[in-house]
Amino acid sequence: KTDFLKGRRNCAKSPNSLQGPVGKFNICVFTFLQENLIGALLAIFGHLVISIALNLQKYSHIRLAGSKDPRAYFKTKTWWCGLFLLVLGELGVFSSYAFAPLSLIVPLSAVSVIASAIIGIIFIKEKWKPKDFLRRYVLSFVGCGLAIIGTYLLITFGPNSHEKMTGENITRHLVSWPFLLYMLLEIIVFCLLLYFYKEKNANYIVVILLLVALLGSMTVVTVKAVAGMIVVSIQGNLQLDYPIFYIMLVCMIATAVFQATFLAQASQLYDSSQIASIGYILSTTIAITAGATFYLDFTGEDVLHICMFALGCLIAFLGVFLITRNRKKSVPFEPYISMDAMPGMQNVHDKGIAVQPDLKASFSYGALENNDNMPEIYTPATLPIVQEQHGSRGVSAPPYRVLEHSKKE
Repeated sequence: KTDFLKGRRNCAKSPNSLQGPVGKFNICVFTFLQENLIGALLAIFGHLVISIALNLQKYSHIRLAGSKDPRAYFKTKTWWCGLFLLVLGELGVFSSYAFAPLSLIVPLSAVSVIASAIIGIIFIKEKWKPKDFLRRYVLSFVGCGLAIIGTYLLITFGPNSHEKMTGENITRHLVSWPFLLYMLLEIIVFCLLLYFYKEKNANYIVVILLLVALLGSMTVVTVKAVAGMIVVSIQGNLQLDYPIFYIMLVCMIATAVFQATFLAQASQLYDSSQIASIGYILSTTIAITAGATFYLDFTGEDVLHICMFALGCLIAFLGVFLITRNRKKSVPFEPYISMDAMPGMQNVHDKGIAVQPDLKASFSYGALENNDNMPEIYTPATLPIVQEQHGSRGVSAPPYRVLEHSKKE
């Protein structure tokens, strides 16, 4: 009964109708499910192609680094093929927002993490030892399975809220009091986080990724509006003459640029696996909240569908966490000169005076700091050379000895 009443409300202005409300409801529900399926398939296709594109570009960089080819990466066919697939995938994801609700499309970005985990092992041929397989890759495959189950639940129990993305509808949503209240709260939180990040140097990963997620929520809201208005215009009802279209387009570009800026700053401070897992959880949660507030995605949905959709999100979150948890973390370079690695130098003592630090007391010496304002760090110290005088026994020996080595030695 609830689905029937909801279908009658959603189909009130549908051009497809049969005699009686039941036939009209059946055609409308079939249309909604078909649009949901088209949007979900476009999003899955887009994220899958994006993963292949990024791994192709990574493969191009790896192959150039391992060879003596002097060409730049942008002069290789592999890199350009990856760029073409990247644009194609982004277009697929962009167009998916025009068919399915925002709350259904956003969590499907887990497909990109699943594909990257599988392609990284097969295509890039990441090496692993048999004894490390159970410790590292079993959890990754379990995470892939959980993410696939979560994706299935998201598609099955996703919201069925559909409306034409016309200029009037978007303007009505934009000035509605729930969205205005949500925007006020989001602006206050964003300003507070930005203050702590810039003024108090709170470079925590949660702070940076919350800034990214807040900007990303506005990006997906504007993307759905722009994509929907373009599709409606292609269908014959021109929407490009509405000012709201260009307002949404400018907001989409601006939020995407600032979002990429904060992501670049986060990638310089933290590991990519942490950014992928935490960023996916925060961005998906805030984007679903924004979509439910702006487009009213869950209006008329029953409690069972909402709970199953939330369960699918949680399972997808757990799957992404397990996938990214076992990725190899990059070991930062420590610029130290080990004493036992210096040729021709030994740990010696002459008359109780230590010529060189003992390895037992200090494992390293001469930390090289990457600071161009301190050139004296790189300037080698010069010592006066005093040759040994074998004939004079009364002359005291210098506190060091010059050792001469042949080319063979």
